[in-house]
Amino acid sequence: MSKSLPYSVKDVHYDNAKFRHRSFFKVITQTLFTSDMKRECVSCSTGKFLGLFMIFGLACLMLTHASKTPSVTDGLSKGLGTNEEQKVVTDVGVRFKKLLRRAPRLPPRLSGNEKVSSGIFTGKPNEHDEEKWKARQRNVKEAFTHAWSGYKKFAMGYDELLPLSMQGFDGLGGLGATVVDSLDTAMIMGLEEVVSEAGSWIESNLLERISQKGDVNLFETTIRVLGGLLSAYHLSGGDQDMNLANTGPKPTIYLEIAKNLADRLLSAFTSSPTPIPYSDVLLKNSSAHPSSNLLSSTSEVSTLQLEFNYLSAISGDPKYKTEGMKVFAHFKTLPKVEGLVPIYVSPHSGEFIGQEIRLGSRGDSYYEYLIKVWLQLRSIQDGNFTYLYDMYEEAMRGVRHLLVQKTIPNELVFVGELPGGSKGSFSPKMDHLVCFLPGTLALGATKGITKEKAMKDNLLTIEDFENLKLAEDLAKTCFEMYSVTSTGLAPEIAYFHTKDFYEDGLGGGNQSSEYVNDIIIKFNDRHNLLRPETVESLFVLYRITQDPKYREWGWQIFQSFEKYTKVDSGGYTSLNDVTTLPPQRRDKMETFFLGETLKYLYLLFGDSSVIPLDKFVFNTEAHPFPIKDAIYLEGGSNMMKGTM
Repeated sequence: MSKSLPYSVKDVHYDNAKFRHRSFFKVITQTLFTSDMKRECVSCSTGKFLGLFMIFGLACLMLTHASKTPSVTDGLSKGLGTNEEQKVVTDVGVRFKKLLRRAPRLPPRLSGNEKVSSGIFTGKPNEHDEEKWKARQRNVKEAFTHAWSGYKKFAMGYDELLPLSMQGFDGLGGLGATVVDSLDTAMIMGLEEVVSEAGSWIESNLLERISQKGDVNLFETTIRVLGGLLSAYHLSGGDQDMNLANTGPKPTIYLEIAKNLADRLLSAFTSSPTPIPYSDVLLKNSSAHPSSNLLSSTSEVSTLQLEFNYLSAISGDPKYKTEGMKVFAHFKTLPKVEGLVPIYVSPHSGEFIGQEIRLGSRGDSYYEYLIKVWLQLRSIQDGNFTYLYDMYEEAMRGVRHLLVQKTIPNELVFVGELPGGSKGSFSPKMDHLVCFLPGTLALGATKGITKEKAMKDNLLTIEDFENLKLAEDLAKTCFEMYSVTSTGLAPEIAYFHTKDFYEDGLGGGNQSSEYVNDIIIKFNDRHNLLRPETVESLFVLYRITQDPKYREWGWQIFQSFEKYTKVDSGGYTSLNDVTTLPPQRRDKMETFFLGETLKYLYLLFGDSSVIPLDKFVFNTEAHPFPIKDAIYLEGGSNMMKGTM
């Protein structure tokens, strides 16, 4: 395995001068020449002589003493496994120049309305920018309407639309997944006609479907259907006894259906001999069984808790939260590799199976829910959920130490895999799914508030700065996975050119890209499923850093979706190969294109007061739930719905 990148605090550009290191000699000289001793000594000839003698002595010490004072940075670097020796500066002239140099000046404090372009973005955009982004937000709303119109015309009530075949397909258990997944997006966009159509279908059909259907996947049904119902309950005024959606069923309808579904899904927990639930549920008789390989995916069993916790909060029944949180309490006790975990776990033994570690499929949302569930529950008195944050921090340190590397020749930062665990070889492979991580890192660093506010209130630790730096670097890589292809759309999986790995002739097709030699796309990985992870991270990073480049990147991605995936008869389609023009189409519109991708783009281009990140937490399917004590929000419906 190649050496891991020492992704330490040394790589972080700090905006606050209080983190700058001061040498021992600078402390002495600054103290000497700014204290009362200076004024007293220079008043007599003896004092002047002694002062000159001391300066001469310090110069001699620097000439003969070349050792380096250890710093916090050094300790962190060693802790992250770097073996590089720190160079010793022995140039006396340089040291003497530093000795006499003035202390650095802090930048002036900016007013609330000022906007700068040097790395910190504050205040509001100008009127022209606001109009531009409102227009682009309307474009996203029109795209959602076009996607919904195709689904309604050809596939209403089916799980998914096959837009080229112009028919529906049940690939998620037959619960009308697109209807439920899309509903809160329509609410946020203020599309009352769609809200009415989707809500009416749910009220008339979903309970019957739940009582009659067979096998469903616990994870997919929880994040898409249960999550969609719970979010619709809140956004339609369930927590406030008022209907913010202005149309569709009463909020209690969504809640009652959610409880009925969750009661059946609970059998996956209660049927298992360990705290690890089975992967599949037979809805019609509320029974559960393991998958064909008898294992559960680590990410799947740990990506149920936001939904079950919120259901307990609004229903008053603790059983959902109790069962869900048993999983995390159990994971807390299991051995890990610097906080990282294998991608399979046995519901029979309760132990991890195999050694494969990755933040892509079957691993990804375990790490996402560690921080999000902590954010959801942290205000509960005597809740004792700090272990979740501790597990998250340990895992992110493990990511930085074991999984982060840079490409050749342009040093894109990426997160690879460990196919054989900590003792196995490193693989420079990254799923598009991994592009959830920049947003999660940023959210974990500031807890949903802006970076500017977090710095002003002195809330960020050195580790938070490291995670923010990594978040921005990874977001850059995720965006370049789009821009390196002929279509401007990312492949499902990319490999990266490192000193240990390179395959020629497998570029993305865009020869004008600066990173054409950094990113490798194998033939079987060139498809695009309309995935949301990159635009999700762009949305979170824009909210937190206020850097407009994330909006611009999102707009470029949206334009590529419009150009290459839009189907004239209605809907959008996945692609088979993003590296060729025209791209071959795949004939499937995933539910998450309406539930996640278009929602995040709409929020990215809109006002940051809509679904604020310090008052809501998004489940892994982009369904927002209110954080405890933030249900009754200031500003009324403006925080819930778009105004477009």
